[in-house]
Amino acid sequence: MREERNVVAGADLAVRTDALSKSYDGVHAVDSVDLRVPQHSVFGFLGPNGAGKTTTMKMLLGLIRPTSGSGTILGLDIGTDSPKVRRRIGYLPQEPHFYSHMTARETLRFAAAFFFSGPTDRIEIRIDEMLELVGIADRADRPIRTFSGGEIQRLGIAQAQIHKPDLLILDEPAASLDPLGRRDVLAILERFRATSTVFYSTHILDDVQRVSDMVCVLNKGRIVSQGSMSEVLSTGSDSIFTVEVQGDVEGARTALLGQAWVDQVAVDGDGTLARLRITVNDPDAAEARLQRVLLEDETLVVKGFARQSANLEDVFVDLVAEGPADD
Repeated sequence: MREERNVVAGADLAVRTDALSKSYDGVHAVDSVDLRVPQHSVFGFLGPNGAGKTTTMKMLLGLIRPTSGSGTILGLDIGTDSPKVRRRIGYLPQEPHFYSHMTARETLRFAAAFFFSGPTDRIEIRIDEMLELVGIADRADRPIRTFSGGEIQRLGIAQAQIHKPDLLILDEPAASLDPLGRRDVLAILERFRATSTVFYSTHILDDVQRVSDMVCVLNKGRIVSQGSMSEVLSTGSDSIFTVEVQGDVEGARTALLGQAWVDQVAVDGDGTLARLRITVNDPDAAEARLQRVLLEDETLVVKGFARQSANLEDVFVDLVAEGPADD
């Protein structure tokens, strides 16, 4: 199970930006972004298409220069220390490309040559470790032109991690994978946490909730939420309870709607057996009083009661729909 890491003043940060901005022809692609990424965290970087995620990552990598603001990676300035920064980063672009005539083993050997010098056998051991870790050891000596999209994505992750970087920046690392492949990649990312910080963007919100301990949501170039997973999930304005009841379902619905802490009651079912989905504005009041309200009707039987777990997708939709706050 993942552990959440709180961002506190003075904590060791893998990535820090202050008012980082990028404009094109007067249009803000990234607008005053203040990132705080703790070391050895798995940091999910989220946002709709065009939010500025890739632009932000390219500024961190030194591929494009900020219009204004500043940033550091492991204490190194992303502008003046860019060569040093790149030696400590592994990067996977959204659509990785390789020499199609080379094999996976040759590709990793080529990449490793930029970082390693020393006994060849040690480099080969590292290559074998990475091929096994990402699940393509049995295809290591086949030309890349024969690889599927998912296999290329796995190779890209192996190449990004071949030199044991302190920070991995991954742009949509599971985009080309089926559900089983995504599950394997999530397990790999969690293993990387022991030696690296993982900073990755994705549109698959269920995956983020499963593996990330830190989250940042970007919209229209600005941060709308950032913090531990529990902190971001707590920004949702409503809580939902589900109750299975048998008896006077409509009477139960009416009684609940009469409570000030209840906003909505949706009914799923017919006749005298149904599931009520209750949206509340005061979760503490609901915890204490919801069942009591229902049991005032002695003929009503409560067969099940649960508080619905917070859902990142719902919170994300609310945050993006609301948009960045105006200055």
